[in-house]
Amino acid sequence: MQATEKTSALDLLAKSGINVSSTEAEKKTSGCASSGCGTKTEGLDERLKERIAKHPCYSEEAHHHYARMHVAVAPACNIQCNYCNRKYDCANESRPGVVSELLTPEEAAHKVLVIAGKIPQMSVLGIAGPGDPLANPEKTFRTFELIADKAPDIKLCLSTNGLALTDHVDRIKQLNVDHVTITINMVDPEIGAKIYPWVRFNRKRHTGVEAAKILHERQMEGLQALKEADILCKVNSVMIPGINDKHLAEVNEVIRSHGAFLHNIMPLISAPEHGTHFGLTGQRGPTPKELKELQDSCSGNMNMMRHCRQCRADAVGLLGEDRSQEFTKEKFMEMAPEYDVEVRKEVHAGIEQFKDDLKSVKAKAKRGSGDRSATENSPKIMVAVATKGGGIVNQHFGHAKEFQIYEVDVNNIRFVGHRKVDHYCQSGYGEEATLENIIKTISDCRAVIASKIGSCPQTELRAAGLEPVEAYDVIEKAARDFYEQFLQDLEQDRLLKEQLQDL
Repeated sequence: MQATEKTSALDLLAKSGINVSSTEAEKKTSGCASSGCGTKTEGLDERLKERIAKHPCYSEEAHHHYARMHVAVAPACNIQCNYCNRKYDCANESRPGVVSELLTPEEAAHKVLVIAGKIPQMSVLGIAGPGDPLANPEKTFRTFELIADKAPDIKLCLSTNGLALTDHVDRIKQLNVDHVTITINMVDPEIGAKIYPWVRFNRKRHTGVEAAKILHERQMEGLQALKEADILCKVNSVMIPGINDKHLAEVNEVIRSHGAFLHNIMPLISAPEHGTHFGLTGQRGPTPKELKELQDSCSGNMNMMRHCRQCRADAVGLLGEDRSQEFTKEKFMEMAPEYDVEVRKEVHAGIEQFKDDLKSVKAKAKRGSGDRSATENSPKIMVAVATKGGGIVNQHFGHAKEFQIYEVDVNNIRFVGHRKVDHYCQSGYGEEATLENIIKTISDCRAVIASKIGSCPQTELRAAGLEPVEAYDVIEKAARDFYEQFLQDLEQDRLLKEQLQDL
């Protein structure tokens, strides 16, 4: 299947006035986003839809179009996690707790105003560390005060371990921080003792089961307090095979009963070079299959986030990209803020028009051709998609640093996750090994869909049982087109086998 010219689907999108392959300079006026944390909106009331519509972490749809940024103003932490090592100056690492430089609240506010002008699709400002924002309440709340005053259209959110949350819910509500994330990895202190070496609470350091029990109780109190304050809460849980992987289904039940809006089950990052306890002791992270199975098993209980990129504490840009090195302190302090609320409104209006035009194309693609019974027992397959964002297949295979994974059957197409890879085009250096690793990473998929795939990787992909598909289209439509062809090929194979048996 080869890409020809832009399809009618993209012609439909063009009505919004947005060029889906636009450059960064063009995006400022077009409202389109580039490379690309989340829930479906079916069944939600209109007010709730509005609250999550532009938050890329709380809305799966929004993460294709809206950007976020984190400011690193909170260095201190009040607990120790066995998966965390807060290193500084690790610009090439993308994981929670990592930053290149700390900021004062005033520097952070200046940075936000600069980036809100440079990246007008940036809709959310979060404080996530590198320590715990609520272990640094003065710096955290001063930053929020400055930004709320100077950029009132930007959503405010914070991420916390929950230990100090109940002490600050009133202040969080007062500042109109509408989204709070709590990392909850256990509801059983015996399991928690294997994850948290110590907790500092009431000026005393606690260890073992006692520490985990204090943390658990405070997290549940905080979660309940957020519910009573009508503040949306996302819960992050790190999946640690052999420690809490079987336990996270219980965590899912408990947080739902306490009012959590969204559950984000994330894979443990445990590379030895990160210097964490789990990394140095050989604790492995889950495989993509293990992670998906756990997410699937919990998704019937509450909204499940699958598009998290486990961002740095100073991340800038769309999910899946990190532009923080474009805005180091040395650079952004020399930049004059270009924040203009009217320009930002215009860009956001363009994005919303783009999304509206996209909806009918996606809905039609999800339904399929309509010539099969909705109850037909069709095969379920997964496809890997290379995209720079906007909900479009618009990236060269060789330039992809991640593939978004979609599950397709006769009745539906749904996003189920993403897989990070080393990009293939490296001027000949290490390409054979890189392609082998890419194929291994997406080996459970039936197809790779990208705007362009070179002849050499096409051959290798086919040899590994992955069909290379070139397309430039809405992701769901490209996935549906491949699936229809896949079913036709299955039917032809079946007829051929029957003919051979009759001979």
